[in-house]
Amino acid sequence: MNAPLPCLEDNEYHAWERKASLPMNFSCVEAFSGAGGMSIGLERAGYDVRLAFDLDKHAVDTYKNGVTGNCMVANVSDISAEVILDCTDLEVGELTLFSGGPPCQGFSKQRRDAHIFDDPRNSLIKEYARLANDLKPMAFLLENVAIFGQHRGRLLLKEFGDVMSSYRLYPHFYNAADYGVAQTRQRFVLVGIRNDVKTPFLKPLPTSVRWLTVGEVIGDLPEPPLDYTEHPLFYNHQRARVTQINIDRFSHVPQGGGWQDIPYRLRLPCHQNASTSSGGWPDVYGRLKWNSQCPTITGGFDSFTRGRYGHPLYDRPLTPREAARLQGFPDKIHFKGTRQDVRRQIGNAVPPPLAESIGIQIAKTINSDSEIHERIELLGGLQGTLDLTSAA
Repeated sequence: MNAPLPCLEDNEYHAWERKASLPMNFSCVEAFSGAGGMSIGLERAGYDVRLAFDLDKHAVDTYKNGVTGNCMVANVSDISAEVILDCTDLEVGELTLFSGGPPCQGFSKQRRDAHIFDDPRNSLIKEYARLANDLKPMAFLLENVAIFGQHRGRLLLKEFGDVMSSYRLYPHFYNAADYGVAQTRQRFVLVGIRNDVKTPFLKPLPTSVRWLTVGEVIGDLPEPPLDYTEHPLFYNHQRARVTQINIDRFSHVPQGGGWQDIPYRLRLPCHQNASTSSGGWPDVYGRLKWNSQCPTITGGFDSFTRGRYGHPLYDRPLTPREAARLQGFPDKIHFKGTRQDVRRQIGNAVPPPLAESIGIQIAKTINSDSEIHERIELLGGLQGTLDLTSAA
């Protein structure tokens, strides 16, 4: 394999880090915050994230060391709106944005006539709705509810809308590559705007003139140490332990290729008679393309057998640092915990550039509504002055 080409010094990878200039300092509380991907993006968009919480103590450690100290380990079912308001010095209805991505496990196999809030596996989204209704923020941002975008999504959205009747719902699919991430990650995000905010929410336009590539995002990173230790200059830049036979297999795979490029004698038994035309796990032992994008980063990104996560130039899987960059995380974030904990935090994260774009659009919606009200009040005052002048 050839050595990586140097990245352009002024490429778009760091462009998203320019903080949005908003006329108001909007407040935010985030539930299920994880390692802080969404919070990083929202802070870049100008929000003051006053409180975040998650049940994963390692994710909270990552958050507190890299984002802000306003994060705590907590079970959402144990938190009340009163506690949140006390911690943030806000009153009911004053919070600008309540964000979060509660896991939703009870959708795929539930009965067709069942209600989402009747299934105990959906208790987390139920708790999210409880807090949103009690806090009464101007807007909420709900991520990781992919079922809402599937065939039954319309009915489920209606049911969720009935529970969140004080809000207008705006469901959209987003491709992270459109918003400054070198990853074709499809995310379904539901935005709710409080009914007294009359301006509708519009899906933000793509911010990328062209999609970033894998090479542009990770190409300036040095190779991780051969002894499996963390690189001294880059947090979490540490190679995975891979057996020699798997390295030998992967060495035959070209960029964009997969297990089908491995010589028959080296293939796993399950691949010797498999066909990609009838399924056949096409991304297993997959090597990324230097000048293309990465598929969705999951918690299995450091294994050849879990997807297309092989480095485009070297015979190894991605490191956690490379995966974090492909998710849009800045290098200052040091992911805490075991390797499994780190993989989960990175794979479950909302790409910060995507969160930033959605956050800016929510802010524009609220700002626009405020400006309209100010103009109406101004016109009302002028009308009163004109009436008094006419009467005189």
